Amino acid sequence: MKIKSSCGTLKFFRHAAMTAGIALVFGFAWGCAKEEKEKEPEVSVQTTPAEKEDISQIVNAEAVIFPLQQATVAPKITSTIKQFLVQRASKVRKGQLLAVLENADLSAAAESSRGDFEQAEAAYTTTVTSSLPQQIQKAQLDADSAKSAFEAAEKVYNSRKDLFQQGALPRRELDAAEVALVAARSQNEQAQKQLADLQRVGKEQALKSAQGTRLSAEGKYRGAAAQLSYSEIKSPIDGVITDRPLNVGDLAMANQPLLTVMNISRLIAKGHIPQSEAAQLKVGNPAQLKVPGMDDPIEGKVTLVSPALDPGSTTIEVWVEAKKANPNLRPGITVQVAMTAKTVKEAVVVPAAAVYKNPEGNGNYVLVAGTDDKAHVKPVQVGIRNGEDAQIASGINAGDPVITSGGYAVPDGTKIKVEKPEAPEKAEGDKAGADKADKKGADDPDDKDKKDSGEKKDVKKGGAAAKPEKEKE
Repeated sequence: MKIKSSCGTLKFFRHAAMTAGIALVFGFAWGCAKEEKEKEPEVSVQTTPAEKEDISQIVNAEAVIFPLQQATVAPKITSTIKQFLVQRASKVRKGQLLAVLENADLSAAAESSRGDFEQAEAAYTTTVTSSLPQQIQKAQLDADSAKSAFEAAEKVYNSRKDLFQQGALPRRELDAAEVALVAARSQNEQAQKQLADLQRVGKEQALKSAQGTRLSAEGKYRGAAAQLSYSEIKSPIDGVITDRPLNVGDLAMANQPLLTVMNISRLIAKGHIPQSEAAQLKVGNPAQLKVPGMDDPIEGKVTLVSPALDPGSTTIEVWVEAKKANPNLRPGITVQVAMTAKTVKEAVVVPAAAVYKNPEGNGNYVLVAGTDDKAHVKPVQVGIRNGEDAQIASGINAGDPVITSGGYAVPDGTKIKVEKPEAPEKAEGDKAGADKADKKGADDPDDKDKKDSGEKKDVKKGGAAAKPEKEKE
């Protein structure tokens, strides 16, 4: 009975020791796991050194192509179209006849007015060269005759007066001479006054009257000729006919479009951009026009920055003109314009994606990979930004390793592991080489035979070796 009890006690101590060992093992394992859990985290990132290079401020906008010169030709009169002398795509010169409207009535009116004008002009010439001098000459003769009659009557009166005083002539003879003298004086004064008036006023008024009649007739003739000229539609500019909505026989309405002429030798792209971006542009800035479907952009320059804000869209209108004519530029198409506002030489440049905004909203920062394998936050002042790069005006220097991938929301001092970017071309080349080798192995019958023979040899060798082992057992 005592021996049995001792054996039971021995078993109890053995079980307790085993339990304690297991607990010790699990405790050690849990401690290691906790230590690993509390291990400092590590972030995988990619970096690129800040570079010194030229960077430009690019202002991008969508624009529509317009011709620099365009004219919508409309008739000033309503009439039927008699003849068209051009078609769409016809090249025309300034002043070239494009179309003719029915004008028989206008032509007749112009001829009638012309006749009246020529008649008035002839009357004016006659008045100036013939009629007026004759009237003045007649008045001069009348004045001279009246003066002579007055002088003769005055002599007769004086002679009779002397005889009457001597008593040799009756009173009635003297009175008759006095009456004749008064009549001659009156006629003389009237003739002299008529001559003077004709010389001073009559000539001027006669000329004005004749000239007024002439000018009135000339004005009517010019008006009729102008109405006739309105029936001939001419091009106001050099260019190409781009629209001709009517045909011969249609009624052309006054002030309604009949033809459209565009000068496509000079085309401009009109775009509207925010005033904050327009403030950076000025006339002469280089620009590029990107046409859909074309690989190479078209070089141009800024030719207009509107001084006024568009009240409808609160934007500024900007014109970009292509430096050379290009057949791919057509009026009405939409293009993308990229205007270079300014350029900074030898600037510190980093990828734009590497610049982050501070959560507080009081600036920007970048993450720099330190020599201690940790990420360090560097507040920076950003200058020019374009689509891919950003200028760092201050905060870092050229050559500093800036984190470009994996740095979003990473705190300052975080442990990092810098990874090299994959080489896509090399990886693709290795893959292609492997595929080629696999294909060669599959297609090469000699390799296949060698492989099969090797496998058979190994099986045979294995079988031979297994047989002695079996016998040995």
